[in-house]
Amino acid sequence: MQRWKNINIRKRHRWLLIPLMLIVIVLAVARQFYHMKDEDPAKDAFLKIRERGYMVALTDKNSLDYFIYRGEPMGFQLSLLRSFADYLDVPLKIITTNDISKLYYYLDMNVGDVIACNLPVTGEGKRMVHFSQTLLETRLVLVQRKPGGGKKAGAVKMIRSPSDFSGDTLYIQRNLFEKPLLARFLRRSGRNLTVIEETEKNAEQLISMVAEGKIDYTICDENVAMMVKRAYPNLDAEYSISGFYNYGWAVVHSSDSLLRKINKWITGIKKTRELKQTYLTYYDNSGVPMYFRNEFFSVKGNKLSPFDDVMRKLSKNISWDWRLLASLIYEESNFHLGVVSSRNATGLMQLMPETANKFGMDSISTPAQQLAAGVKFLKWLDTQLSSEIPDPKERINFILAAYNVGLGKVLSARERAVKYGKNPNKWIGNVGYYLTRRSLKDPKFSTDSAIDQSLYAGAGRFVEDVLERYQHYRNNIPE
Repeated sequence: MQRWKNINIRKRHRWLLIPLMLIVIVLAVARQFYHMKDEDPAKDAFLKIRERGYMVALTDKNSLDYFIYRGEPMGFQLSLLRSFADYLDVPLKIITTNDISKLYYYLDMNVGDVIACNLPVTGEGKRMVHFSQTLLETRLVLVQRKPGGGKKAGAVKMIRSPSDFSGDTLYIQRNLFEKPLLARFLRRSGRNLTVIEETEKNAEQLISMVAEGKIDYTICDENVAMMVKRAYPNLDAEYSISGFYNYGWAVVHSSDSLLRKINKWITGIKKTRELKQTYLTYYDNSGVPMYFRNEFFSVKGNKLSPFDDVMRKLSKNISWDWRLLASLIYEESNFHLGVVSSRNATGLMQLMPETANKFGMDSISTPAQQLAAGVKFLKWLDTQLSSEIPDPKERINFILAAYNVGLGKVLSARERAVKYGKNPNKWIGNVGYYLTRRSLKDPKFSTDSAIDQSLYAGAGRFVEDVLERYQHYRNNIPE
């Protein structure tokens, strides 16, 4: 009798256990669902960008996608990135290298948010990244010299099939995303071809080396080859080694929220023809040959202006990177001599008459003397602020703002920041906010005229523009 009783108790316990297990499973699923909500794609990459305060894009440097021409940052990818950053309403920072494999490493390590290059969309690539919606399409072509005119002008031989290679060397920009497209071609060429992957040189530089007879063959995107060969009529790029493929941007697999933003933005710029117009601006630009002949083209040389040596020398007087000084000068005059502003500022650094007179500049001053006067003014501003703002990097924001609107207005903004509980030694979100707030019609902040209000609003943009251009100079021009 006792034995049966124990069995009944066990049965009752078993029936109790089933609902308990169901409750545990439901709670576990609910908890998992709750955490999934916390890790919702809307809170991953895009929110990280918002919390950080800016977007980090990864790209390479070349004569179409990202470069400096006569002091101005330009390029197909740069234009698109600026458009997308405006769409997200965040500032843009760029990290660049000509090793596309390294860009993927940076993306995978969360150093950057998006790779903004013409990445071929392949099955192999999809295992590494999430590709954006298609931007455009192209194919790979072999670039070689046309026959005739000696070794420099003509190729050793023309290649029209993989079997035409015989112990030759092919130079390519290292790009792990293009490897699947190259693989079949290289298998067909067998052992008749040696491939050297370049990590420092971009596709345009390799094309230039082919034209100049330094190397015989390279492979690149057809749209790139067609554009660059305008500058080199001795080149041939008729032999395609792959079919047409789509290309786009890339994010890591966990960046679904950012990918959705990118795709929505791409849909928009396709509808408005912004994408097509941007593409034609760079890939159908008859001015490219002029770029390649200009010494102030970053892909061909390392010069920003005729005044680089003077800027390098003078920048030491204020312990600035010379490229930061160059960015300020470009903002003021675009490196053009003889510019006179509507407020009667003159010279390469656009000094007001009383300031120019104080620091030794007049109407007959040479470019070097104009720059020296401007640097003396910057030195004076630094002296006025150094005891108050000890951090030299932070102080640059204040110096740039004071250069633009005057030291008195910046000091007043510092006082206003203190009044409203902000740090007077920080620019972003603190003094910068209270200086530019004067442009708003708020009697609490300003009773100035409309002209003055516009001036205050411009001060914030001035600082941002100079510092943004400085980052582009750092990316493209050696120190």
